[in-house]
Amino acid sequence: MLDEFGGLAIDSPARCEAMIQHHLMDRLGTKPRMYVPDVDRPDTEKAASEYAQLVADGGLDLTLLGLGANGHIGMNEPGSTAGSEARVVELAKETGEHAVEAYGSDHTPTWGITLGMRPILESAEIWLLVTGAHKSETLAAALHSPIGPDIPATYLRNHPNLTILADEEAAAQL
Repeated sequence: MLDEFGGLAIDSPARCEAMIQHHLMDRLGTKPRMYVPDVDRPDTEKAASEYAQLVADGGLDLTLLGLGANGHIGMNEPGSTAGSEARVVELAKETGEHAVEAYGSDHTPTWGITLGMRPILESAEIWLLVTGAHKSETLAAALHSPIGPDIPATYLRNHPNLTILADEEAAAQL
């Protein structure tokens, strides 16, 4: 897991772990061991640091990503640098609101712990999944805007083994 929303109940359907379990793992019929940033610990900075070390120790073979409406990857919101590390982040308002709208949270998350862009970009392989017409402008911007922190997804263009899987609606502006 790249990230997790902070401030949500442990059984919230809007938690990233619950979403991945419901939308992917349950469909695969498996319950693999997942490592999730521990947003429930009192010392979230230490939790982020320990998560970074866990990832560094094992490396990332395949990183499966979604594209945020504002071009974020994981919870690497606009302003994130290519060298960013795992850390506690403040979420853009629309990122937190998406959790409420899409997954039925009764609380809008305002922060989380995310893996930074540096370890993501060090993955052996990256798959970026993009669906829906509401992502078409963002996907086009990620592929055609200058590479930089305004749209963190632009950093992916420098990855030597990136695969983008987009439905027709998401690819409409390409």
